[in-house]
Amino acid sequence: MLSKAAEYAIRSMVYIWMMNQEGTRPGYRTIAAEVGSPEHFTAKVLQTMTHSNFVRAGKGRGGGFYFEDMDKELPVIEIIKAIDGVKFFSSCAFGFENCDCENPCPMHEEFQHIRDGFSEMVVKLTVQSMAEKILNGTATLNQNMKVVI
Repeated sequence: MLSKAAEYAIRSMVYIWMMNQEGTRPGYRTIAAEVGSPEHFTAKVLQTMTHSNFVRAGKGRGGGFYFEDMDKELPVIEIIKAIDGVKFFSSCAFGFENCDCENPCPMHEEFQHIRDGFSEMVVKLTVQSMAEKILNGTATLNQNMKVVI
C-alpha cells in the first residue's frame, strides 16, 4: 500500500524519536542500518523529512537527526503525505482516472472501505505511539533485530 520511501521514512522517524528519547542524535548511516534500508535511500528520505520540518539535522560533532519538540505528536499520515502525496487516499484500485460512485470500477466499493480504514488508522497512529510499542516490547522496528534501549 505504501511506497518503499514512505515505509523507510516512517521507520526512520520512529527510530530517530526513540534515540532522541535517550539523548542521542543518530546519523543517516546508523538509521539505515537500524531500520533495514539502503543508506542512499535513507539519506534522501531524511532530506524530505527535514525539508518538511518533521526533524532537524545537526552537522559535525554531536550532529545527527533530532526532533525539535519531542512532545509534539507526528501523525503517520503527515509522513505519508510528505513522501507519497495524497494520491493513495483517493486513487482507484483498478487504476482508472475517473473512478467514483457515478462511474465505479469493479473494485470500487470494496477498495473504498480498505482505503477509508487505512486513512483512519494513519491519522490516529503517531511516530510516538509506534515508538512506545517498540519500547514496551510489543512491536519491533526491524524484522531482523529488536531495538533494545
